[in-house]
Amino acid sequence: MRDFDERNITDAVIDSMAGTSDARLKTVMTSLVRHLHDFVRDVELSFDEWNQAIEFLTRTGQTCTDTRQEFILLSDTLGVSMLVDAINHRMPEGATETTVLGPFFVAAAPDLPSGADISDGMGGEPLEVSGTVCSADGVPLDDATVDVWQADDDGYYDVQQPERDSFVLRARFRTDREGRFAFTSIMPAFYPIPDDGPVGDMLQALGRHPNRPAHIHFMISAAGHETLITHLFDAESPYLDSDAVFGVKNSLIAQFARSERAGEQRRTLSYRFGLKPLPSQRP
Repeated sequence: MRDFDERNITDAVIDSMAGTSDARLKTVMTSLVRHLHDFVRDVELSFDEWNQAIEFLTRTGQTCTDTRQEFILLSDTLGVSMLVDAINHRMPEGATETTVLGPFFVAAAPDLPSGADISDGMGGEPLEVSGTVCSADGVPLDDATVDVWQADDDGYYDVQQPERDSFVLRARFRTDREGRFAFTSIMPAFYPIPDDGPVGDMLQALGRHPNRPAHIHFMISAAGHETLITHLFDAESPYLDSDAVFGVKNSLIAQFARSERAGEQRRTLSYRFGLKPLPSQRP
């Protein structure tokens, strides 16, 4: 086919993929081309705008390193990451809602006994955390793995601090026979996502801030259940209604309650986590 124009170019590109042997790839690429072409027609994209888009994507790729994934950051700030998460985690009643993993998870976090202090004595408002891990039907899950990680009271994770030579504010715990775990820490602070690259430039151009509300990350795994990746957000934190990556859900907003012990102010957090059974485990 020749003489392509704005009316026939889309079908021509789709027809060119007729020999694709991977059916799923063909479905995805056909839809991508159709939506992308419809977008270009809808906004009547100019050559200058097309060039700006190419330059933006090029800069995004050039910003990626072993420790920074700017494309995932772009996906996060456009809501794509949470949309993919929502599509892939339709949860039954009793299961805790999911949210994005974020860029600061470390697989090699230290294994610590329940009740351990993960703050390594660093300053901040003391926080006592306790949790119970259950199946969605409420049955406690013994020996579940609970990974936790968080920012400090200045809004930084340990991996963002090159002067640190050991992990802090992250650990892995195991639940007891009643599904319980506990640890002590400090209150996390809200913080900005990395905004010194093209994604930050985009947010500024759109009049958006880069901040995330204060939260603690949890990744919980148990035999026969889907791994849960979620956060618990401080109910008193700013930016709950304007999280830069759209990760806040009402069920994940928790009270970090104030208390006093031996004259010292501290916070306490308690939460029940429900895990979704794998298909083979469902009644």
